[in-house]
Amino acid sequence: MPQHESMEFDVIIVGAGPSGLSAAIRLGQLAHQQNKTLDICIVEKGAEVGAHILSGAVIEPSALNELIPDWQAKQAPLHTPVKQDHFLMLTQKRAFHLPVPPIMSNHGNYIISLGELCRWLALQAESLGVQIFPGFAATRLLIENNRVNGIMTGDKGLDKQGQPTPSYQPAMALYAKQVLIAEGCRGSLTRTLCEYFDLRKHADPQTYALGIKELWETPDELIELGTVSHSIGWPLNHKTYGGSFIYQVEKNLLAIGLVIGLDYQNPYLNPYEEFQRFKTHPYIYPVLKQSKRIAYGARSLNEGGLQSIPQLTFPGGLLMGCAAGFLNVPKIKGIHTAMKSGMIAAESLFPLLHHSKTLDECVEYSHNIKQSTIWKELYKARNIRPAMRWGLWPGLAYSALDTFLLRGHAPWTLHHDADYKQLKKADEYTKLEYPKHDNQVTFDLMNSVSLTHVHYKENQPCHLKLQDPSLAISVNFKLYASPETRYCPAGVYEIVHDENNTPRLQINFTNCIQCKACDIKDRMQNIRWTPPEGSDGPNYSLM
Repeated sequence: MPQHESMEFDVIIVGAGPSGLSAAIRLGQLAHQQNKTLDICIVEKGAEVGAHILSGAVIEPSALNELIPDWQAKQAPLHTPVKQDHFLMLTQKRAFHLPVPPIMSNHGNYIISLGELCRWLALQAESLGVQIFPGFAATRLLIENNRVNGIMTGDKGLDKQGQPTPSYQPAMALYAKQVLIAEGCRGSLTRTLCEYFDLRKHADPQTYALGIKELWETPDELIELGTVSHSIGWPLNHKTYGGSFIYQVEKNLLAIGLVIGLDYQNPYLNPYEEFQRFKTHPYIYPVLKQSKRIAYGARSLNEGGLQSIPQLTFPGGLLMGCAAGFLNVPKIKGIHTAMKSGMIAAESLFPLLHHSKTLDECVEYSHNIKQSTIWKELYKARNIRPAMRWGLWPGLAYSALDTFLLRGHAPWTLHHDADYKQLKKADEYTKLEYPKHDNQVTFDLMNSVSLTHVHYKENQPCHLKLQDPSLAISVNFKLYASPETRYCPAGVYEIVHDENNTPRLQINFTNCIQCKACDIKDRMQNIRWTPPEGSDGPNYSLM
């Protein structure tokens, strides 16, 4: 294979999400203010900025106000202020309105498309001289003498056996004084860093949820613009954590989704089918019956909170945003904390970048995070999510106690265990039967996957790696009824039988929408998600 070319920068940022873009903008602002030059590069695996971004989303604009105070004059895509909040308890047939908990109040917030916001932030970064390279996956860390010196992008044009084709383009080596990891929830480089530098030695395991979202075109004034609704309860049982969101994004655009904690126990549970069932509720179905579905997607999100945050720095770089796990679960917000973490990273790094060519570890970043609003709000919220493992009603009772009486300052901290360890064997449960789809409001899985605009070059190595292929049958199939065929929201995993009725796991990697649920939930931690060829995957242009 040809020799790899290389490039050098002051700072490399992996991921053009809210934290990565905010860090780049703040670095650019500081350099401009002090009349200094910084070479800043962002690598983004999506075909364009925002292509792999999926969130609800409601944004608290505090970090944006600080980063770009004149964002309204610069036409940031925050068009829909929240006008009213609803918090519902659903039973199978009814919806009960509950008081909105203060932490969930959205007064002053905006309903947005996070993908649109990231595209706008990218323009602001580029105006400050930041170079953004979409379509380039960061596949490997360059580590020398126990220090991260840069990243390798992925080769392009390899066949299924990993051999070059006529369209082969070799990977590039990108070097920098500091590598900022902003690749989002359960990123492959983040996982490698945590293992190599033992960044989780003093932290709880991270815990996760799977969010499934659809966009619907709605008739005029079916729901009031700026309405935010959240629900708990049905269709999930009282032992399964989760809830829904319904946001009227624009006059004729409705975002609807279901979030399910990946610590569920029943191997027969199917998050996609639970979401389809949710849409049949009498509170929701009449609205969707008059509407048209235009987009679908799914993504995992961090839920561990404060006690699951790893060590944030390592020799040669640091973790930001959802790579670090700064989502505030009870608040249902993470964009403002991601952006703020990127700003803190930039402000911590900038004074050091011009003093040493081989800056090792920016320990100031960890200190500054712990003095910030991020740490304060995550500290107050730290016990809410782990309490929900006791079940819905005990969890709600504790949440009320912690919020209203203790005000987040309980003299104890509840802890997490890994999600995959919670899965029980199939013989402890009865197989769940889900309703047939009507193809008006509920749809079969492949119909939905087509709305992700997912695309892969089929003649490339499979990016979903089984560390021991035999475990897929000897453990997953025989003991757990192959839960990967249900928790994957894109139909990637399929059990097929040969002429002798011998089962085999088939991986349809070209369906993968990069949600990372398989990397998280697999009972034996046998499935490892790795980056495919750059630009490949879903294209969430509206999400």
